Amino acid sequence: MSTPFSQRELRDAFGLFATGVTVVTAVRPDGEPVGVTANSFSSVSLQPPLLLWCLAAGSGSVGAFAPGAPFAVHILSHQQRELALHFARRSAEKFEVDRHWRSRPHPPQLADSLCRFDCSVHAVHEGGDHLIVVGEVLAIARVPGAPLAFHAGRFGTFSADRDVGPVDVWHDLQDQWY
Repeated sequence: MSTPFSQRELRDAFGLFATGVTVVTAVRPDGEPVGVTANSFSSVSLQPPLLLWCLAAGSGSVGAFAPGAPFAVHILSHQQRELALHFARRSAEKFEVDRHWRSRPHPPQLADSLCRFDCSVHAVHEGGDHLIVVGEVLAIARVPGAPLAFHAGRFGTFSADRDVGPVDVWHDLQDQWY
């Protein structure tokens, strides 16, 4: 039996799923760079290499994510909390770009992120009040470090169990999931 819930209760319930934190960067058709904080990031496919993330349908950044457009997803490190907050704000002034960048605009790259996925928009799907942006991964850049985590409206860090080594869950469970 289901019970009625408010939008706030649904948002709080969604927030119980601990996630990493990303900043997605791109360039609008007018040449202005955009950047948004998103924790709605997920891997989709290894072949072809696809990922997805969600963007509010009313965002001023929507125009940057037309099919084929380049974008970058940055997985933030634990030290990048302020960067996550900066790109979560509704502000037009998120970047300082030089004139050399403007002559060949490309998705801005954020320094010190744990991983950057350079992508092109593979597809965009409507999903209620959000758009689901599916990207084809073209390149990856990685550095070691601890990820920034988000749970129940708060930032934190991930702490791995010390008594268990790395597990390739994707490989071990892949046959069971499909």
